[in-house]
Amino acid sequence: MSDVHNTQSGEGSFKEQIMRALEENRKNRDSGLSDAESTPVQRPYAPTEDTLQKKSVKRLSSDKSTISTLNEEKRNSKRIEEKANKQAAEEQSIPAKKQRETTEEVSLLAKIGNKLEEIKLFDQEEYEEELSEESNLKRAERRREDRVVRKIVYILTIAILIVAGVLAISGYNYVSAGLKPLDKNDEKLVQVEIPSGSSNRQIGEILEDQDVIRNGLVFNFYTKFKNLTNFQAGYYQFSANMTLDSISKELQQGGSDVPLDDASKITVPEGYDVEQIASLIAKKTDFSKKDFLDLMKDEEFFNQLKGQYPDLLTDAGNAEGVRYRLEGYLYPATYNILKSRDLKDLVTQMVDATSQTLSPYYTQIKEKGLTVQEVMTLASLVEKEGVTTEDRKKIAQVFFNRIDAKMPLQSDISILYALGEHKEFVYNKDTEVDSPYNLYTNTGYGPGPFDNPSQEAIQAVLEPTPNDYYYFVADIKTGKVYYAETYDEHLELVDRYVQNPNE
Repeated sequence: MSDVHNTQSGEGSFKEQIMRALEENRKNRDSGLSDAESTPVQRPYAPTEDTLQKKSVKRLSSDKSTISTLNEEKRNSKRIEEKANKQAAEEQSIPAKKQRETTEEVSLLAKIGNKLEEIKLFDQEEYEEELSEESNLKRAERRREDRVVRKIVYILTIAILIVAGVLAISGYNYVSAGLKPLDKNDEKLVQVEIPSGSSNRQIGEILEDQDVIRNGLVFNFYTKFKNLTNFQAGYYQFSANMTLDSISKELQQGGSDVPLDDASKITVPEGYDVEQIASLIAKKTDFSKKDFLDLMKDEEFFNQLKGQYPDLLTDAGNAEGVRYRLEGYLYPATYNILKSRDLKDLVTQMVDATSQTLSPYYTQIKEKGLTVQEVMTLASLVEKEGVTTEDRKKIAQVFFNRIDAKMPLQSDISILYALGEHKEFVYNKDTEVDSPYNLYTNTGYGPGPFDNPSQEAIQAVLEPTPNDYYYFVADIKTGKVYYAETYDEHLELVDRYVQNPNE
């Protein structure tokens, strides 16, 4: 901008100098003309012809010598007259000359003006080009800056979203992990003392320090979210496989005033049926086996539990031909006997543990088109037919394949339950027992569960390993399971690993 301003200033200065020069020249000429017009022209007097003749005659008469003088004067007079005429002509030509000079000046000024206009136009165009170029450069620079800013904003936004996502996922995983049992396979009981007046936060810290739960902070949030209060002081026995909900319920029921020992707890093994659990309770408590079995047949008590756990027990309540409606729903775990004021409290704890274990799978069960009763029935068979997780998933699929093919499941576990016996081998005559639980002669799932399965067996039924097998047999020495697609292949495996294992 400064260069353009200087150019215009120089242009104006140049024009002004020319105009001043022309003005001074005009003033000088006007001054000369004014002097010529105001000062009379000094010229000799021009006598008339008569006067000259009279003088000439007089002089001739008086003196002939003056004739030549007169002639000379006459010539001088003519020269003066010619000079005067010339001067008069020149004086007459002054306005024309002045006009011509003025015209020339105007023309010159016009040319100069045109030239200046051209210069100005050229400079203006150049100035506009410079402005346009500068404007383009600025716009380009702004566009570059905008692109950089947009890129920075985009990168920052993505970074913030990534960080927020990572934090959200980390927080979700943190809370989810805290809600799960510390170790679902660890049934070892840990004695925990809850002092009087302990807050939920303090209880969570104690449980975390004793390796009962994963995170005390999550426990505190969980109890507040669930509005769980009235936790009581005392001595408790918890295990790392317990859920936060089961721990909270025990804390609400209250602990022992004195330290606990092994005599105050009872552990229900995986795969135990109702009669086996009854025998175990008779040994560990003051309740008899008959008391327990009578409670298992108490329809009023079952309906009470069904109202409390409808998602879990509705299908069992609709089943026909069952021996014990609560068979399969007494979760295998360790329970504190001292917390049970009567037998119903102990059974309720077992049913509640099953409800907590199965509740995450209700949606999956419906999606597979199964009922809770069918899942628990197959899981009770898988619990005893397989030992490893891999075998349990394969066996579960074999059962589904046979059900789809309208074939009986032919599980020895069903025969033993129908017989009411627990023995190592099943013989052909045993498979003829008349019972709805005999799955050698009856197709389908049967009336209901044959024992109380573990969570692993339940998961195997809900997530079986796809295969095309219809038969399986286990090596009686190693326990390894062999599978077959046809009956002939199955007979060969039976002959090799069951009837003649030493060959």
